[in-house]
Amino acid sequence: MKSILIFIILPLVMTNFSDSGTQKKRASDYGIKIGILRSGRNNAITDVPGVKVGHVTLNDSVSVFTGVTAILPHDGNIFRNKVPAAIFAGNGYGKLTGYTQVEELGNIETPVILTNTLSVPVAADALIDYTLSLPDNKSIRSVNPVVGETNDGTLNDIQKRVITKEHVIQAINNADTGIVKEGNVGAGTGTVCFGFKGGIGTASRILPGTRGGYTVGVLVQTNFGGILQICGVPVGQELGKYRFSTMEKEYRDDGSCMVVIMTDAPLDSRNLKRLAARAMAGIARTGGMTSNSSGDYAIAVSTNEKLRVPHFSVSRFEEKTVLRNDEMDLLFEAVIEATEEAVINSLFAAETLKGNGNVTIESLPVDKTLDILRKYNRLK
Repeated sequence: MKSILIFIILPLVMTNFSDSGTQKKRASDYGIKIGILRSGRNNAITDVPGVKVGHVTLNDSVSVFTGVTAILPHDGNIFRNKVPAAIFAGNGYGKLTGYTQVEELGNIETPVILTNTLSVPVAADALIDYTLSLPDNKSIRSVNPVVGETNDGTLNDIQKRVITKEHVIQAINNADTGIVKEGNVGAGTGTVCFGFKGGIGTASRILPGTRGGYTVGVLVQTNFGGILQICGVPVGQELGKYRFSTMEKEYRDDGSCMVVIMTDAPLDSRNLKRLAARAMAGIARTGGMTSNSSGDYAIAVSTNEKLRVPHFSVSRFEEKTVLRNDEMDLLFEAVIEATEEAVINSLFAAETLKGNGNVTIESLPVDKTLDILRKYNRLK
């Protein structure tokens, strides 16, 4: 009797930024109003002119749930036309590559890449490849890749290290303006937030014309813990799911949050760092606590064309006009509001996921959450 062996190979499904599909409702669609400033057309980081976002999502429906998210401040050669930037560490338990040179020189020269913790080295290598591949960069000898991360090891078999340089390059090539897909996509595919499924979230705020009309856009990769609040309402407590719900030894629901801020306001690196610091207030408004093992970073970039720094340009000493310290307050408010809403959007967009080791992380129960907000008279 002959035996027949059948091998079934489960493919690694890769989706990207251009995937079709219905976008889930966001916080504002339910009448949740965060802050006093109006949002941009897409209520996304891409409302800042020229900013692009791209995702690559890796999902094998078994143990691999991870990805890459790329954020580009403009579509030119960023190395040759650097942009003012700063990084603020709310809690430094993380592996943010490129930090010290940004701190020293006050600009970035590559796209910003977000991924999982163990894929930071390959993402940095890919950014170097990408930068060296551009026609005008054939003679350069140094590149400072900026790569942030959160640890998605609860749902993703992170030790498999499935992210490749090609995935990172594809995320950059996928980058586009317009609507940004949120939730279980890109670098947010396998993340957890407040014990619920986290992910990618984004939001924007626009200053009144009398205050410059500047746009502030925020994108977050949420993977942290605390006691969830929405519009000041103790949602986590009402749902009975929150950090310190028992004072006995408990499971850890923290892991990190990356915040990327783009603005067309003319800000130098010093005031960009002040702007980045205020993102932590936005996280705090959602109930985040920047716990001991949470790497919470904010990267702030000015896309203002007048402030771009040509590499080795003879005009680099040209005086440029930037906003004064006393013109920053409304921008601070804008980044706080946008960060807060981006975190909440990441929760509303995320979907329940069964991942590594049959671990299941439930999504935020939206209907129950809305009932709680109605109870506190927070829906418009």
